[in-house]
Amino acid sequence: MVGAASLFVGTWMHPMNADPNIPLAAFTEYAGARYWVASHLMQLFGVLLMGAALVLLLRRLFDGPGANFAALATAGVIAGAGTAAALQAVDGVALKVMVDRWAAASAAAKPLVFEAAVAVRQIEIGLASITSLMFGLAVSLYGGALWLDARLPGWFAALSFAGGMPTAIAGIVMAFTGFSSLAMAINLPAGLVLIVLLFVLGAYGWGHPIF
Repeated sequence: MVGAASLFVGTWMHPMNADPNIPLAAFTEYAGARYWVASHLMQLFGVLLMGAALVLLLRRLFDGPGANFAALATAGVIAGAGTAAALQAVDGVALKVMVDRWAAASAAAKPLVFEAAVAVRQIEIGLASITSLMFGLAVSLYGGALWLDARLPGWFAALSFAGGMPTAIAGIVMAFTGFSSLAMAINLPAGLVLIVLLFVLGAYGWGHPIF
């Protein structure tokens, strides 16, 4: 629950007015962001806590009919946590440094620094794509494990599929189109569903012995 709340707050702090697929507009907005690093560290903290919660929840399914799905989902969560950490290192730290250098550069140096910042942005897009794909597949597999295990109400599995599958699809779309309107239209609602899923799982598990 704390992880879900941290991810939500960190995302809310992130500037989102400019089109992320237009570097000039996006970098101009990012250069003026006061809490850029803090918001990204909060996002990372939230993702890691949510990932840890999923790993511990998946352990409870290792003795049931969904054990194989649970094992694969665990591997996916761990892989996703690694790419999420790399993503925030690039987006939350490196990109901000490059954008600030571009904003402060002389007129003659600006084009070169801008292209360097765009290169960092492309690495960010690649990491964001794979992170979305990894977590989307992992949560979908978690839904499969829940469905087969049947110890929790079926709507938990349905909510896992509803958040996981679009997240994985968004990762694929991102790989081909970057931070396009289509990718964001799929990814942002799916991400919200994942936040709701983890928050509801935490609330449900508060008083149920299966947790």
